[in-house]
Amino acid sequence: MTAAIAVDIGGTFTDIVLEEGSRRVTIKTPTTPSAPAEGVMEGLSRVLGEAGLSASDITLLLHGTTLATNAILERKGAVTALVTTAGFRDVLEIGYETRFDQYDLMIEKPAPLVPRPLRFAVEERVDVYGNVRTPLSEAGVKTLVPQLEAAGVKSVAVAYLHGYANDAHEQRTAEILYDLCPDLSISLASKVSPEIREYERFTTASADAYVKPLMRRYLADLDERLHAAGFSCPTLMMTSGGGLCSLSSAADMPIRLVESGPAGGAIFARTIAEDLDLPKTLSFDMGGTTAKICLLSEFRPQMSRDFEVDRSERYVKGSGLPLRIPVIEMVEIGAGGGSIAKLDAMRRIQVGPDSAGADPGPAAFGKGGTAPTVSDADIVLGRVPLAHFAGGDFTLEPDRAVDALEKTIGAPLAIDATAAAIGVSEVVDEAMASAARRHTIERGFDASDHTLVAFGGAAPLHACRLAQKLGIARVVVPPDAGVGSAVGFLRAPISFEQVKSLRVLISAFEAEAVNELFGHMRQDALAVVRAGAPDGPLTERRTAYMRYVGQGHEIPVPVTDGILGDGEAQTLRTTYEAAYARQFRRVIPNAEIEVLSWGLALQAERPGASVGVDGNDEGDEAVSDAAAPAPKTLETGILIDPVSGKGREVPLYQRENLTEGSLLEGPLLVAERQTTTNVPEGFFVRVAPSGALILEAQP
Repeated sequence: MTAAIAVDIGGTFTDIVLEEGSRRVTIKTPTTPSAPAEGVMEGLSRVLGEAGLSASDITLLLHGTTLATNAILERKGAVTALVTTAGFRDVLEIGYETRFDQYDLMIEKPAPLVPRPLRFAVEERVDVYGNVRTPLSEAGVKTLVPQLEAAGVKSVAVAYLHGYANDAHEQRTAEILYDLCPDLSISLASKVSPEIREYERFTTASADAYVKPLMRRYLADLDERLHAAGFSCPTLMMTSGGGLCSLSSAADMPIRLVESGPAGGAIFARTIAEDLDLPKTLSFDMGGTTAKICLLSEFRPQMSRDFEVDRSERYVKGSGLPLRIPVIEMVEIGAGGGSIAKLDAMRRIQVGPDSAGADPGPAAFGKGGTAPTVSDADIVLGRVPLAHFAGGDFTLEPDRAVDALEKTIGAPLAIDATAAAIGVSEVVDEAMASAARRHTIERGFDASDHTLVAFGGAAPLHACRLAQKLGIARVVVPPDAGVGSAVGFLRAPISFEQVKSLRVLISAFEAEAVNELFGHMRQDALAVVRAGAPDGPLTERRTAYMRYVGQGHEIPVPVTDGILGDGEAQTLRTTYEAAYARQFRRVIPNAEIEVLSWGLALQAERPGASVGVDGNDEGDEAVSDAAAPAPKTLETGILIDPVSGKGREVPLYQRENLTEGSLLEGPLLVAERQTTTNVPEGFFVRVAPSGALILEAQP
């Protein structure tokens, strides 16, 4: 029987999941920020010991990490330079020539990853059609080498104007730099993001170059440690688009790993939605550092070609660095279990985005942390059963949580630790609810008619309160919710998606040019996919990004598979107008339509990737009508209601003791190894055949 392991490095904990057939073993161990591979190897050793297996028994290792994201957020990447077309070195600074908040006179834009002294201009010019107007100055490229060496540059992003239309100058620049500086890391914008709009393309290439040396070192170190420990199986990396790629592909284009952990969570939520036949779901992933919310419609997460990192203002579009890569669309806020609570200048409780992380962690962890966090508030409110936290492997010190809340929140506001904890919890829950409302409304959906799927170590503690704020009547907490993103890795396909710009007017559609472009894109995607899946059937998905001529943005439209003919123009027109009408409730008669970019996604299903969460391929009914005997209560504890502020003695159940058909009325707690589900007053909890907990609000 084959065995696979998934590893998810988060900001606070590293999650390890081992699956062997229908058996699953999970481990949650503190992340080691200074040497992340050490935490991974420790977790692998523990999970193998529990499973009674050796490294040689593992047939596949899947991995996702926040290292690339953290390097950008903490500005701990390599010393990076940008080589660009003469006259365009300040594109990274100019951006969109707009202000994300026009009324804020003290606005602070995110600083470019490449400072101005390390942005170099070279004489060359290619026009929008790919025609060379000014040949590349090779002598100019060579004169950069002494300047790069003097500045200690380790990585270079090469991004020329219209390089997406003709990459010859970028390729030649890379050849010259490699010849003269063989140890230099180089990222080409024409490879990383071959699309129009130079600002997004330049920032994406710069970010890729910024994290590439770090990620290459980490992946090489991890690969070496794995082989030394006896692992001989393939290792695949989770990408931001929800697929898997080989280690070599990840090292070659590490910017694709920026949202790898959250993407695994979205795949996990998709699996749960399919198993329970829930076409409208809202995934809620709350870990130690951040909370992520993703909208799924008809069992599919929303996809996007761009997103922002390192926002200077939370939730404010335009305040971060735009990256142009395929990504599962979600809203992410600094509201995890380790998020630090404090008072602002107006004596209001503020939570995050700063996090206590894994070291020193929340005050109750007893590792030197003194600032109160969301986890400290949850402990004071009685939501965390102390003896069962992390399966009893981790000792909590609740008195430290009380002291931290009283000192930072309680004393200045003249309230006790319990009231301070309620304030912290309500602030973070409302922040998540506000983000979820905005995310769904902007996409034309109503959150209240969705089911909330909660996973991550902290999400089951807050899910029902979030659901109440959003008007959601049903919450699902799947098995092994505490390590949900890692489980999602085990469900992901091996895939690669690429988008390239080629402007085509529908009235002058050239099928031959489009077919040629798709052919090149398929070759690129095939090389990545076959590196992780040497054989097996492939699924191909094509997309045209279309707009009316003169508009600023495009909408995605599916494209017919196979060789396209001239008749495809009318098909694209009809499909585009239908999509446009769905989104804007009208079309523009007789207006010229164009395709700006073309996308191709290629994927191969990994054996076992489509297996349901309960270890079989069959769908589950949401709940069972059969009544089950009342489970045995482990113990009781005092749970504080955030609305009334009153404490109440409630039962604590072990999740593994709940059987199909169990029906319990809140308030109560359900403990499991990696998390605890808080079922407040006003909710019933049922157990589905898959083992998922279905929490439903009383009518």
